Amino acid sequence: MDTNARRRRAHKTIIDTCSELYSHDVSLYEEIPRTEIQLAEFQELAVDRVQLLRIVEQSSLKGYKFFSDEWKKCIKDDLIKNNLKKYVRLMSGLCGHTELDIQARRADHISHYILRLAYCRSEDLRRWFLARELDWFRIKFAAQSSSAIQNFLKLNTLNYTPISHECKEGLKDQLTESTMGLTDVMVTTSDFYKVPFLDVLPLIRSRKVFLKEGYAYIPTADLVVCIQSKFRSKLSEALNQINHKLPLLDDERLSDLCNLHQTYTGQEYVVGNNKNSINPADIDQFSSKHYPLCMRHLHEVLRTNHHLKHNARLIYGLYLKGIGLQYEQFIEFWRQEFTKVMDGEKFNKEHLYNFNHQFGKVGKMTDYSPYSCMKIIMGNVGPGESHGCPFKHSEPAVLKSKLNEYGVSTDGLTEIMSLVKNGHYQIACTKYFEHVHLQPPTITINHPNQYFEESRNLSIDKDKSLRI
Repeated sequence: MDTNARRRRAHKTIIDTCSELYSHDVSLYEEIPRTEIQLAEFQELAVDRVQLLRIVEQSSLKGYKFFSDEWKKCIKDDLIKNNLKKYVRLMSGLCGHTELDIQARRADHISHYILRLAYCRSEDLRRWFLARELDWFRIKFAAQSSSAIQNFLKLNTLNYTPISHECKEGLKDQLTESTMGLTDVMVTTSDFYKVPFLDVLPLIRSRKVFLKEGYAYIPTADLVVCIQSKFRSKLSEALNQINHKLPLLDDERLSDLCNLHQTYTGQEYVVGNNKNSINPADIDQFSSKHYPLCMRHLHEVLRTNHHLKHNARLIYGLYLKGIGLQYEQFIEFWRQEFTKVMDGEKFNKEHLYNFNHQFGKVGKMTDYSPYSCMKIIMGNVGPGESHGCPFKHSEPAVLKSKLNEYGVSTDGLTEIMSLVKNGHYQIACTKYFEHVHLQPPTITINHPNQYFEESRNLSIDKDKSLRI
């Protein structure tokens, strides 16, 4: 799967003649797509949805209250930044019928099924996918008007109907007392549904619902709990079924889906995209001010040992290339460092080809891109090797000591280590940026070169402000 540059290909999108399939922004994805699409579009839809689900996950870890206006705005802003406006359209609650609306719903439907193929393969992947899809479903549902919700229930043959005005008036006091966040006036103006209590166990567990004779009485806003429960059950069962059938599929075009969860979906950082070259004399200063933890560690190991093992050389070399170290300076940088422990002849014989290869000067002449966070996180780190993500691959005590050495406060240490413990390594790196720069980056860190770029731009902006 070609996921390198985030170029938008011009696909000739076929709008299905059966437009009923895409008649609503909210879907339970019960109809298997029958449309033929080009492989390039298949790949693009897959990567776009992975990015959508990552944005939903990352926004959930930024301190906003779940499903609050601030949380939703954060998701919308990140979707717009990443050119995923079709998903922003699905958060509007308009349920429009223009070609753009149908295209957005079509992409949402097909991409969901593509990711079923990718994320059915292990318990961890299924759990991650299920949680993110439930969040995305709730985001779309919460944006719907009362009439749009009634239409959704009808389209999906869900037998939920509002109780009568007389019934609601008779239960008004109980509904007001039992339903969190609703006043008398809001109870009067809101629709309530009578549903089996087993469909809303989360609400019962948190004592947020009125119960009577085996039924729960819930407002429209909580109806999503019932539908989510059914969606979760059906999707979980479907993922297990696909996983069992997967060995029967023999299609090499699907092979790249195995690594989709590790796919980097952000900007590629190559010299051609970096208009600002750097001076090798500034690298030590940049390391302490602008490097992410992983690259700062590699730089310090290099300066101490005057050598790095193969994987570390590759990762750090491509990173230096990405931040703007030009070819001649790049080769001289490594030559000066390595020849502190070996002669020039040995460097030329054993290492020069490797460094030329990173710049695409030999071999396949490929202009290689720097490693993303996900690629570093998912890589293997053997004994005695210095590469890897410190938030994942370092011992907690070593990581805490290093963070303390670099000026992270006690509160910051607690926050970062909590994220590390729960496996949120990129969010931990983002928090590290926030604590050392005293303000967050513009978007969650997902690439070492993004960290450098954000940090350096912040420093440049501050220098300009001082001069003014």
